[in-house]
Amino acid sequence: MAKGDFKINLDAGGGKADDPAVQYTKIVFGIAAYATCSSMMLIVNKLAVTFLPAPSVVLFAQLLTSAVAVKAMSAAGIVDADNLIWEKVKPFILVACAFLAALYTNVRTLQYANVETFIVFRSSTPILIALMDYLFLGRHLPNTRSWLSLLAILCGAIAYVYTDSDFQVKAYGWVAAWFVVFAFDQIYIKYAVDSVKLTAWGRTYYTNLLAVLPIFLIGLATREDQVLEDFEWSFNSVVALGASCAAGVLMSYSQFLLRGLISATSFTVVGTMCKIATVIINCLIWDKHASPEGLVALFVCLFSGMAYQQAPMRNPVTPKQ
Repeated sequence: MAKGDFKINLDAGGGKADDPAVQYTKIVFGIAAYATCSSMMLIVNKLAVTFLPAPSVVLFAQLLTSAVAVKAMSAAGIVDADNLIWEKVKPFILVACAFLAALYTNVRTLQYANVETFIVFRSSTPILIALMDYLFLGRHLPNTRSWLSLLAILCGAIAYVYTDSDFQVKAYGWVAAWFVVFAFDQIYIKYAVDSVKLTAWGRTYYTNLLAVLPIFLIGLATREDQVLEDFEWSFNSVVALGASCAAGVLMSYSQFLLRGLISATSFTVVGTMCKIATVIINCLIWDKHASPEGLVALFVCLFSGMAYQQAPMRNPVTPKQ
C-alpha cells in the first residue's frame, strides 16, 4: 500500500462524504479500532496504577508519549497531523481539560474500585448523554426501542450496586466525580470535533499536547513527586507503564476518529458494549471482580445496549455552543 493511501485510510478520508458504502466502512473501522483499544485500556490502566500508585505520573507519561509519537509520525510522513494553529488551539484547550479530567477521575476510580464498579456506572451514562444530545447537539430523542435499551442498562446498573462485592465510599466519590466530568466531556468534545476541522491524528496531537502541562501541575499539587522519590521500580511497573503509554496513543486516535463519525450517545453506547471484552479479560487475570450476581447485572447492562439505534439529526437545527 502506498504511503498516500496509508494516510487516507488512517484519517478516514479518501471517499465522498455522501457515499453510504464509504461512510459505512469508516464507521466499521472506527468501531473496531475503538472497541479493541477501549476493551484493553481499562485493564492496562488498572495494572499501571496498581504497580505505580501515582495516577498523575501515569497520565503524564501517557499524554506526553502520545503527543511526541504523533508529532514524530507526522514528521516522518506516516500520518497526517495538523500543525498547531492558534484559532484551532483555542477551542481545544477546553477539550484537553475535559479529556484530562475524564482520564484523571477514571484512573483515580480504578485506584480504589474494582473494574466492574466503574463499568456499570459508565453503563448508566447513555440516558444522560441522549438527553444532552437532544438539548445541545441537535439530535432527535431516541425512539421507543432505544429508550427501552437505555432503561435496561440503567436497571442493570442499579441491580449491580446492591450486589457490589467491594463497596467503598471513597471509590464511589471518585465515580460520581467522573460521571459529571464524563457527561461534559462527551458533549463538548463532540461539538468541538464537528466544529473544528482537524484530522483524527490532529485532534489526538492537540488534545494530548495541551493536557501535558495541566497534569504535570496536578502531579505537583498532589505531591506525587514524593511518591516517585520513594518508589522502587520493578520489571512489572516498567512494563505496565510502557503498555499504558502505547495503548494511550492508539486509544486517543481511535476515539477521536469515532467521535467524528457517530453521535455522542452512540459513542457512549459503543464504549459500554466493548467493555464485554474487558469483563472477560478481568475475570481471567484479576481477583478483584464482582460476585456472580453482580456479573449477571453487569451483563444485563452491556447486552441491553445492543438494541440501541442512533437518533437522527433534527434538520435544520444546528448544535448549540
